[in-house]
Amino acid sequence: MMKPNIFIAFVVAAAVALAAGCTKKSQRAGPPAVPVIAADAVSMDVPVELTSIGTVEAFNSVAVTARASGQLMRVGLNEGQDVKKGDFLFQIDPAPYQATLDEAQANLERDRARLVSAEADGARYAELIKKGYVTQEEYDRVASTAAAAKATVQADAAAARGARLNLDYCTILAPIAGRTGSLLVKSGNMVTPSISNPLVTINQMVPIYVRFTIPEQQLPQIRRYAQEETLAVEASLPSDSTKVVGGKLTFINNTVDRETGTVLLKATFPNENMALWPGQFVQVVLVLTTQTNATVVPAAAVQPSQQGDYIYVIKPDSTAELRSVVQGVTLDDKVVILKGVQPGERVVTDGQLRLVPGAKVAVKTGLVPGTPGSAPAAGRGEASPGGATAR
Repeated sequence: MMKPNIFIAFVVAAAVALAAGCTKKSQRAGPPAVPVIAADAVSMDVPVELTSIGTVEAFNSVAVTARASGQLMRVGLNEGQDVKKGDFLFQIDPAPYQATLDEAQANLERDRARLVSAEADGARYAELIKKGYVTQEEYDRVASTAAAAKATVQADAAAARGARLNLDYCTILAPIAGRTGSLLVKSGNMVTPSISNPLVTINQMVPIYVRFTIPEQQLPQIRRYAQEETLAVEASLPSDSTKVVGGKLTFINNTVDRETGTVLLKATFPNENMALWPGQFVQVVLVLTTQTNATVVPAAAVQPSQQGDYIYVIKPDSTAELRSVVQGVTLDDKVVILKGVQPGERVVTDGQLRLVPGAKVAVKTGLVPGTPGSAPAAGRGEASPGGATAR
């Protein structure tokens, strides 16, 4: 039988040997790999854009008013009808104006006949005064009569032209092509020339404007890109952002609104399918330029710190490397990296809090939502500090 002291010494020695073996095994194995989710940085073209809320505005709008007084005899249009320039719209009773024109033309013909007689007398007296058969006073009287007759004819001609204009005003034609609104005066009513009481309003909707504003701080940027090329503008209804129509920036206002600190812009859209309607609110995207071959990573990969933004990059030996990065524009759930990461490098998108530089990582398999190459996310990009976004 083993003595107690010898037994205790044996147990201690065995424990020491076992602990030493475990320590060497642990040192050989190292700490376990940290499980993370990762995605590849990709290279892609990124449009840089500004977003705003705009209002659709008719390219041209005319409130059709009467230019002659009278009873409205006939209406030649339906409410909401498309009309061409020169189409018949309204007919005011022309009878009183026709009578006035007839009277003016009759007065003109009468005074023309008097002018012919007065000019003939003037010609005869011109010959007689040369021979001394009449006095200068008699000649002057005949000459003044002829001059007065000529002036009367000119006045009659002007009156006849005025009467014809008033008669023409009885027939109202479409001044522009467009779509008519509601009829404000029905057939049979009396109408008078009045800007405040139009008969109908016509809006030109092909093409059409969208007006929107941008902060004055972004004006130099817009002007710089607009001088290089015509800037594209996209508009979509808030209720259905998938239906996007394209147009071009055609107007930058010449002043800044001091109350709001914004600048008014207008874009022109062909609107051939009538997708835009005057008065609608739309989401506007002004495309300034396109960043070609930009490096894009998931936004979840970028982490903030007191020293700036950083990203963990997985090296070929499956260790994590911490890198400081400079962000560019954002697009949905992705971000452009201007400095710090190259296309093709793998970045950590989840699990950064458990990482330290040089730590071993184990990448979980499976497609990560929101990473480059996954299904596109809905919606537009978020505004960057400079106001520009990308999509």
